[in-house]
Amino acid sequence: MPAYSAHDDVLATKIVAFYQRDQPSSIPAHQASVLLFDPEHGTLKAVMDGTVITEKRTAAVSAIATKFLKPVQADVLCILGSGVQAVSHYEIFTEMFSFKEVRVWGRTKENVDRFARTVRGPVRVCSSVKEAVLGADVIVTVTMATEPVLFAEWVKPGAHINEVGACRPDWRELDDTLMKSAVLYVDTREGAMKESGDVILSGAEIFAELGEVVNGDKPALHEKTTVFKSLGMGIQDAVAAKLVFDSWNAQQ
Repeated sequence: MPAYSAHDDVLATKIVAFYQRDQPSSIPAHQASVLLFDPEHGTLKAVMDGTVITEKRTAAVSAIATKFLKPVQADVLCILGSGVQAVSHYEIFTEMFSFKEVRVWGRTKENVDRFARTVRGPVRVCSSVKEAVLGADVIVTVTMATEPVLFAEWVKPGAHINEVGACRPDWRELDDTLMKSAVLYVDTREGAMKESGDVILSGAEIFAELGEVVNGDKPALHEKTTVFKSLGMGIQDAVAAKLVFDSWNAQQ
């Protein structure tokens, strides 16, 4: 995933390996390295742990989407999934927002228990997706599902959903009814139409890119049920890597 930004003075590329692991596995499904270059001369400046950068920048983008799209009164956060992305989302969401309750669901008890031990804060472990979702104001889906696990009939009207899993054109996390009834935001239209099974197979109409909302070109319809489909962009990795490198360099 190569990226260059003259505005940010950054040139980088991320190399990613993605494997479906047998459960349980201590090896992450995603493994990555980020190569950071001098944008003027093309010389290699650093090789960085892209797995950590991916975890943090993905959760950060979800948090930005949530800042704009969540309902005014958001008391309950629901996280579907219990892996590394679930942890990174918990950390930034509980830092940025004041939820009264955080719920989590995962496919295996071992992973959910590990999640509960890892996070620094209270969490309610739920035995089913329905139990976790009912009444939630903000929902984060970070699963390895290939078929829908979240259904419209369970979702509170006006809730905001960050859909992070289902990163292949034939994988799903959300059902057709939810995809078509919610207002759909994406990181990029091009990426969503090529890589997101939920967007492609449901036929849902994309309302806006998140950047259009941030720039004020499209409205944030937070009074309606909203979905932000996150797939990731190379520029997110590049900017995050530069931030880490500059911070490290300043301490030398």
